[in-house]
Amino acid sequence: MDAARIASMNTAPADFRAERDLPAGFAAFFAELHAEFTPRQRALASARIGRLARAHRDGVLPDHLPPSEATTSDWRIAVPAWCADKRNQMTGPADDGELVVKMLNSGAPGVMLDLEDSMANSWDCTMRGVANILAALEGRLTYADAKRGRTVGIEPSGVAIWSRVRGLHLSQLGVTADGSPASASLFDLALIAFQVDPAKLRHPLAFYIPKSESAEEALWWRDVFQKVAAMRGWPHDYIRCMALVESHPLAYQMEEFLFALREHIVGLNLGRWDYMASLIHWNFENPSWVLPDRNTIPHDVPFFQRLRHLLVDICHRRGALAIGGMTALYPSRTDAELNTRALAVLEQDKKNEAACFMDGAWTGHPDQNAIAVAQFPAPNQIAARPATERYPDLRPVPVGVGKHTVAGTRAAARITVRYRNGVLNGRGASLLDGYMEDLATDRIYRLMLAQRIRHRDVVAIEGAAVHDSAFVSRCWDEELAALVADLPSGRDVGDAATLTEARRRSEEMIVRGWFDPV
Repeated sequence: MDAARIASMNTAPADFRAERDLPAGFAAFFAELHAEFTPRQRALASARIGRLARAHRDGVLPDHLPPSEATTSDWRIAVPAWCADKRNQMTGPADDGELVVKMLNSGAPGVMLDLEDSMANSWDCTMRGVANILAALEGRLTYADAKRGRTVGIEPSGVAIWSRVRGLHLSQLGVTADGSPASASLFDLALIAFQVDPAKLRHPLAFYIPKSESAEEALWWRDVFQKVAAMRGWPHDYIRCMALVESHPLAYQMEEFLFALREHIVGLNLGRWDYMASLIHWNFENPSWVLPDRNTIPHDVPFFQRLRHLLVDICHRRGALAIGGMTALYPSRTDAELNTRALAVLEQDKKNEAACFMDGAWTGHPDQNAIAVAQFPAPNQIAARPATERYPDLRPVPVGVGKHTVAGTRAAARITVRYRNGVLNGRGASLLDGYMEDLATDRIYRLMLAQRIRHRDVVAIEGAAVHDSAFVSRCWDEELAALVADLPSGRDVGDAATLTEARRRSEEMIVRGWFDPV
């Protein structure tokens, strides 16, 4: 298995036939988009690889861009009324129909239906997710409530619905006439846009853009939005979007990114866990960036807090919305102590984001909505801006933060196995040991393990004499044995075979240096 195969693992079934398995007319619709935009997507993905290689080889790290029209001219973004309340966005996997309905009925002002980080990147999951998104947008999605013996549907509300497609770095195999890889971002977006009927929607079609790394990539999205709109006969600015700041390079190009998409974008979201992974990845060769155990890093650590302030300043100066990321510790309806702790952490986290003048937050559990919303004083805080530098240092070294322990290494090894085991069994995001773990957090743990091995002679790990690859491999073996021994009473899906394969894949990804979000 090579890196290209890893990044293109979503493949249509061997017996796939576009005329039978996709909507009538979609193959021709997508072929035109694929011919125009997939070559550009491949070039952008290749440029990312080159920039990261230069960072590792030559120490060329991201920095603020020179002044340009994007930063010196007078322009603003107009936020539509239908999405102006940003106090909370519920987020979750689109392939889970029951959860989608519950999120839409949670009372949250916005909901993001995810085809990316919280889902397994497989054909069946993607197709189910798209079907659920289309049904949700038209208000016809239901689920069977076995406990109450009834069918539950979506209640009428003004909730704004967003769909997150897969990132620009991913390919979709098996859907083109000549067998060539297609852009997964393009495929997801086109499949949704081709099938929606605007007359049945409460607001314009709205997407979340993930995993961006440059303002140049924003131009790709702009051109895709406008091409799709033209092909559907919609106004050129009909499709709206928000974008996640999940990569370290994009943190230095946020204003330029907004400018390129100003006819479509309404705001930015700090995807903190992917951002942490990206920060580690770009600073991988620097032993000062060997981060402590993930769950000992405070939510207001300087490398997050400076980015929060800058993001809010840029967004609000340009009239756009700025919202915060996910709190990983989840509430529990069966563990009172955990529930109390999780909701207290949530309140503290969202209170900090509100104090930074963010307009709202992300949450993933209906029980979090009321507390998250309560921390924000108004539907948005666009009129407020924090006092911050225009060009701050976004790489403050994390000195005196958290702990580096063997227990943290073991936790990372255990979570990578459990997360990857879930993926092998068709599950993306999984609630593990009280924390919601997804593709972003799996990437953090893989990078942290690799960091500790790479800089074992410089950075001491409490409780380990030699923190080399052999030691980490033994940690994997021991954690795997404990997980297998806990079957079938444990909460992990699958069996000993899938857990063992998950352990093998997790170590292989680290040994081969595969740290992209796949």
